[in-house]
Amino acid sequence: MDGAALRLTAETPQEEVLRFGRTIIQQEAAALSAIAERLDARFGQALDLVMQCPGDIIVTGMGKAGLIGQKIAATFASTGTPSHFLHPAEAIHGDLGRVDEKDVVLAFSQSGETDEIVRLIPCLKSLGAQIVAVTANENNTLARAAKIVLPLGPIVEAGANRLAPSTSTAAMLALGDALALTCSWRRGFRPEDFARYHPGGSLGRKLALVEDVMRPLTECRISRYDQLVRDVFVSACRPGRRTGAIMLVDEQGKLAGIFTDSDLARIFETGRTELLDQPISIVMTQSPKTVTSGVRVLEALSAIAKSKISELPVINDTGEPIGMLDITDLVDLAASSPSGETAIAEPETPWTVPFPNQNGSDA
Repeated sequence: MDGAALRLTAETPQEEVLRFGRTIIQQEAAALSAIAERLDARFGQALDLVMQCPGDIIVTGMGKAGLIGQKIAATFASTGTPSHFLHPAEAIHGDLGRVDEKDVVLAFSQSGETDEIVRLIPCLKSLGAQIVAVTANENNTLARAAKIVLPLGPIVEAGANRLAPSTSTAAMLALGDALALTCSWRRGFRPEDFARYHPGGSLGRKLALVEDVMRPLTECRISRYDQLVRDVFVSACRPGRRTGAIMLVDEQGKLAGIFTDSDLARIFETGRTELLDQPISIVMTQSPKTVTSGVRVLEALSAIAKSKISELPVINDTGEPIGMLDITDLVDLAASSPSGETAIAEPETPWTVPFPNQNGSDA
């Protein structure tokens, strides 16, 4: 891309703007493909060092490389490898107390000559920490001090001026992610493990267990299946926001059926009000769809979508109700999956290694 030949202005045609933007992405994508091809045995050596680390993975870098390092430290930590970021400038002003001989330091620097990183190296060596360097090549100060070097190879930054860290930081990000996620795979990290580190937000709720997000019995409407319909609605009254269904149990306290507000509406719509004075077992849905405790919300939401229901009772191993999942409580999760498919998808790439099944157990 010749910067002199193309200067974008407010009058630049839209097609030229799009071409410029696409070229940036294509330049970075080409660099990532080249790095993937160059990956060699040193990647496996670095992985072994990380896997065998008795301490933490300390990630460091300055400037844009430091921002990438912060993201990689977060990826390690969220996928089962204890890790935190060490700012190289702050390190020599007291933060070196976070590092000891049990740690592995993952250092990012394109040139390998960044002043703050170079000043940090002897300090890390004196503490006994081992260094894995992510840098352009093996002919720089950082690389010579490292136990293992993961070279990025020749990098040309994207854009007209080819100066701003772009292709190099994309390469660092991809290589760091590859190391962290391969480590996670080697550890057998599962979706339920991921949920422990991500309890907040939509993803965390999907991966949580149903008993963590269900409405407990104290907030549910529950009654005996042999009571009259009108008596059930009186006895099962609960203060506050109610579920749209009543769970009905037998003499042993096991779930026998479910009766929804829609079922009640149909009685009035059809004019069969005499059913109000009949046992609710006559009009309830017998053997309703249920989910057992210990199942992930992700799987329960899939069952709700496939069965086109609004309430899903949660039962224990003996068939007793312990709570209720109501679609109104999960609407944000359902909205994030318009097709109703909520299972974690297997990667489409035909991997040459036996990746763990990401779908979990069947609902």
